Amino acid sequence: MNQSAEMVKIAAKALEDKKAEDIRVIDIREISTIADFFVIANGTNANQLAAMRDAVDEELYKAGYHTKQVEGNQNSTWILMDYNDIIVHIFSKEDRLFYNLERMWTDGKQIDVNQL
Repeated sequence: MNQSAEMVKIAAKALEDKKAEDIRVIDIREISTIADFFVIANGTNANQLAAMRDAVDEELYKAGYHTKQVEGNQNSTWILMDYNDIIVHIFSKEDRLFYNLERMWTDGKQIDVNQL
């Protein structure tokens, strides 16, 4: 398994453990140089979003992967976590519907994390 696929699995599991909703993975390797994958999920409130952010960061850190940059804070309804090979997007349900990254990145392939 390659490094970015391993990172996706770790991030998705961390999100799942914090009861994230509608976790999606988009493979953007063929259409962009910014990353290999987007991991997108949403939560129901600010505390859950913060817990999701912290869980992803902790689990990837334990595996030896360090964040390049995090955009968003405890009051944010969209948190972006850049790990070079993957970018994790954590949204409130409303913001996810509004920004609709899945629609914007339709040229990417939505994949099942278990198929990596």
